[in-house]
Amino acid sequence: MMCGIVGYLGPRPAVPILVEGLEKLEYRGYDSAGIAVVNGGELQVEKSAGKLQVLKGRLNGNLNGARLGIGHTRWATHGRPSDVNAHPHLDCTGKFAVVHNGIIENYLELREELTTAGHRFVSETDTEVLAHLVEQFYEGDLFSAVLRMLPHLRGSYALAVASAYHPEEIVGVRQDSPLIVGLSSEETFLASDIPALLAHTRNTYILENGEVVHITTEGARVYDSRGIPRDKKVYHVDWDFQAAEKGGYAHFMLKEIHEQPRALRDTLGGRLQPDGRVKLEGVNMTPETAAYIEKIAVIACGTAHYAGMVGKYLMEKLLRLPVEDDIASEFRYRDPIINEKTLGLVISQSGETADTLAGLRAAKKAGAQILAITNVVGSSVAREADHVIYTWAGPEIAVASTKAYLTQVLAEYLFTLYLAEIRGGAPWAADLGRQLRLVPDNVAEVLKAEGQIRELASRVAKHEHVFFIGRGMDYAVSLEGALKLKEISYIHAEAYAAGELKHGTIALIEKGTPVIALATQVELLEKIISNIKEVKARGAWVLALTQEGNTAIEKEVDQVLYLPVVPSLLAPMVTVVPLQLLAYYAAVARGCDVDKPRNLAKSVTVE
Repeated sequence: MMCGIVGYLGPRPAVPILVEGLEKLEYRGYDSAGIAVVNGGELQVEKSAGKLQVLKGRLNGNLNGARLGIGHTRWATHGRPSDVNAHPHLDCTGKFAVVHNGIIENYLELREELTTAGHRFVSETDTEVLAHLVEQFYEGDLFSAVLRMLPHLRGSYALAVASAYHPEEIVGVRQDSPLIVGLSSEETFLASDIPALLAHTRNTYILENGEVVHITTEGARVYDSRGIPRDKKVYHVDWDFQAAEKGGYAHFMLKEIHEQPRALRDTLGGRLQPDGRVKLEGVNMTPETAAYIEKIAVIACGTAHYAGMVGKYLMEKLLRLPVEDDIASEFRYRDPIINEKTLGLVISQSGETADTLAGLRAAKKAGAQILAITNVVGSSVAREADHVIYTWAGPEIAVASTKAYLTQVLAEYLFTLYLAEIRGGAPWAADLGRQLRLVPDNVAEVLKAEGQIRELASRVAKHEHVFFIGRGMDYAVSLEGALKLKEISYIHAEAYAAGELKHGTIALIEKGTPVIALATQVELLEKIISNIKEVKARGAWVLALTQEGNTAIEKEVDQVLYLPVVPSLLAPMVTVVPLQLLAYYAAVARGCDVDKPRNLAKSVTVE
């Protein structure tokens, strides 16, 4: 997750340094904040829902004098935003405090085991199990207790641990979620991102997966997860603050595109079980209610609507249920046929999209049960739905959505598996589950082609009109590709089901017109090649996106971008990534403000 972690040990008062560090991480998005300090042999905690200003008001001179502390800004995943769910979290004795970014996939199992052992929980979060585990394994040595805890964890995490018993120690761990150590002559800092450190030092250790840092008054030592010392090189940060906020990337959009493998892993985390079953906390259908569903109605806007179109192809093919996909702003006004046998699938990144909320309420009034897919815990869509799947993408700062789209699509795949299982199982489920686990790595592989995509984008950027074509699921993805290009580069882009071009639109194709052809659906490959020939005959410049091995397409197009081999059914999650990069680099080439495109807002809260 994109929560923020800070930590400090040194001769200065810790509280101002922790608060300043959290302020530097506000750009990441959060809904609550808190700090814990060790002061006079006692662990003192202050935390609150809301912005840092609320926390600062509560501090009001409290906790002064401490020279060690950890702090956190939280983006809710497990449990709504509240004072109780805010970090840091404590154990039963109040002697151990933990802050954590990421997701503990097996937290429910751990919570049950710890409860049986006599531990008492107060929050709804996955993080609280960590504090109780440290308590469980503690035998007088904080560092050893953390090491003993690690083999019991599944998931992604960066965490920092402090204890009243050890007023001069902090232990940090990194696994699939960033954690950075700031080094200075008499003090040591800990943070989830570099901006929190830059006011104090530019010398850092950037922890790798599986590394543990032990911070004491003598400095920071790095170990592997077995406690064996690592020889760590100092990394000197030479970015300015603005670049540091973006992780060294030129724009938030590019950073968020590169965060997609991690976001996908987080969305899968704890949901796709080792035995292939799907566990969706927040979806509580019985076999009877699942069997009662006769139709699914997708209600969404913009990018979320295009994610829903992918879901339509997927669910109709695999579940054999009819799926209607509606633009939310049109849904209420066409008097749709909705009843108690309809499942309304409502998709919204913010959970506050006005048209989508209105569609949700109309469907619910007509008797439908509602499943929401959203990124924001406690949002209006989440509160009003009967069931909810949180995407766990973390905040998106760029207006143009990337990782939110991809995690929405993945959530639809997970729900498809869930619904198939609860309706009695399906022969394709186990194989689909295995393939889904590979998607984050497939997306990471696509990102390696960034240089080639940048070159292709420089050509596209010179044109004012671009067409995208595809068939089947490729058509659904082409709509999102065209939207990305026009919303940030201001190039007029249109997407068409490839067979539809000859019914009028082909009149717009002239010499040099760029056409982006998606060709990942194996059963439709011959058909899309025929459509490519049609536009080539009119002079179009064609870029094809297809899987490695489909070399026959080379002689029909001007450029080919090869993608990792995945089943056709999973191709949308791979194919959209180069389209995001193509749009991004075309916008950069045209000098556009990528993160804040004109006339657009991140969350559309008016009709």
